[in-house]
Amino acid sequence: MRVDIERGAALTLRSLLDRQQYFDPNGLAEAAGISTANWPLFGLLWPSSQKLANMMQVIELRDRRVLEIGCGLALASLVLHRRGGDVTASDCHPLTESFLCANAKLNALPTLTYRVGNWGRSNPSLGVFDLVIGGDVLYERDHPHQLAEFISLHAAAKAEVIIIDPNRGNTAAFTRGMLRYGFSVTETLIDAPLADGAPFRGKLLRYLRASHAAINA
Repeated sequence: MRVDIERGAALTLRSLLDRQQYFDPNGLAEAAGISTANWPLFGLLWPSSQKLANMMQVIELRDRRVLEIGCGLALASLVLHRRGGDVTASDCHPLTESFLCANAKLNALPTLTYRVGNWGRSNPSLGVFDLVIGGDVLYERDHPHQLAEFISLHAAAKAEVIIIDPNRGNTAAFTRGMLRYGFSVTETLIDAPLADGAPFRGKLLRYLRASHAAINA
């Protein structure tokens, strides 16, 4: 699959064919809390991920450590990696890392750092980050609480969080959680097509902790 990136070269991605795929012979996905219905979601390219990747093509990196949560095919992480950013991709699906390695090779990129990031479980070794990003990560009702807590543990004392959400209806609960953990919020409506011209409607959610300096959109 060839994916256009605004103001950047296209990337080639290995992905699943559709949402009908499922293969968990050793029960690894089940053990990670991934249902049969949700199993293929990691391997599909979502519009919010494309919007997030477009932002990462132009965002100011400086020396910031970046964490992509629920990365799936990790398009945004690949864009940052190609720019030389210090980025870690994270997900809880057992096949995410193998797809990430394959896609780095497809685009002639070195290995990209990957860590398991299961929002409902502790992973102290993951560390803390200056910028946390995610695309379409609030698609279930229990995600807002889990994700706000997870981010609070892995965001630095001065940090920024960028979430692209396609109006799934769970952003208000997530924002309430982020406010409890000391973040301020700015919400911007998105009503501009993707790089390939496909329509998109959603929200850009930006959260700042402490006195983190504003950066370019």
